[in-house]
Amino acid sequence: MVDKIAITQDKSKMLKTIDNPKLETKISEGSKPEQNYTYTATQIIGSGSFGVVYQATIAETGEMVAIKKVFQDKRYKNRELQILKELNHPNVIKLRHYFYTPGEKQEEIYLNCVMDYIPDTLSRVIRQYYKSKTSMPMLLVKLYAYQMLKSLAYVHALGICHRDIKPQNVLVNPNNHVLKMCDFGSAKRLIKGEPNISYICSRYYRAPELIFGATEYTTQIDVWSTGCVIAELVLGQPIFPGESASDQLVEIIKILGTPSKPQILEMNPDYNEFRFPVIKAYPWQKVFKNRVVTEDYLDLVAKLLTYEPNIRYQPLKSLLHPFFDELRDQKTRLPNGEALPLDLFNFTEEEFKLDPSAMEKLIPAWCKKEV
Repeated sequence: MVDKIAITQDKSKMLKTIDNPKLETKISEGSKPEQNYTYTATQIIGSGSFGVVYQATIAETGEMVAIKKVFQDKRYKNRELQILKELNHPNVIKLRHYFYTPGEKQEEIYLNCVMDYIPDTLSRVIRQYYKSKTSMPMLLVKLYAYQMLKSLAYVHALGICHRDIKPQNVLVNPNNHVLKMCDFGSAKRLIKGEPNISYICSRYYRAPELIFGATEYTTQIDVWSTGCVIAELVLGQPIFPGESASDQLVEIIKILGTPSKPQILEMNPDYNEFRFPVIKAYPWQKVFKNRVVTEDYLDLVAKLLTYEPNIRYQPLKSLLHPFFDELRDQKTRLPNGEALPLDLFNFTEEEFKLDPSAMEKLIPAWCKKEV
């Protein structure tokens, strides 16, 4: 049980109390909310090397929120905070405001990011279906895959690469099946010609160019990760469960076959080791044997899980894939009989700019607004 934490946010000061009024400290930084709020953290809902995520209640409204608390090095700006400030999309977690609180040691400061509380993760949803030995309904597979790719198209339009797409970093509202990408702790705005670390992204979802040591990779590493998650929606478990970095490549080769020298150079032009056992590609139909899947599904997965980043489907193009046609049908209903989420065909200005002609096809005629 976590200590009860009440955090009062004022426009000019922050007050933190941990069961002891003597610990009160004033901090005069952070975003300015529209009104003063008092947060009471009730439990820890996530933790790791990054810090802690609390579930909290706003005393004034009774509304639940999530507060991500991380150590703030005074020498640097927090990259995640800078990125979160820019994001505004129905399928991406939204930053409500942020504030700073002191640590136990002098001069120690923590950043607190207040975001919407979403009760479930895609990881838990997948696990529930797998444990009950039932398949996720194909309509839900389409709905979750579509929203993931849509959020990716938006983030990439801003030049931002998430760099840690996995089921645990995708939040799901079980009531309406709205999905939101979260945890931008590894995210970065990629600049062409500027190198990046290749040891990024959780192992099972790591794109092959990263395994080959590429440092000038593109946002297409997120597309690979998303392809892995879309496969997992049906399989119920990771498609490439490598036990180590090198074993991860072995798992990929088992299905995609041995990459050719041109393919390897496409992933990393500086790579110079080409001694791999020759293994033929394994048919996608056999990868998903005993699972009820369509040819459209197999085709989409194959287009997302391709060695060459430049051939791998772009997120916006993926949304036009026939696999998602059912979502564009006005008669389509969720398993409970309700209509699909309202924001499914609402696109931001950034997405429109990617390809205005694609928008004509992406927005069904029945939901276009009359001018």
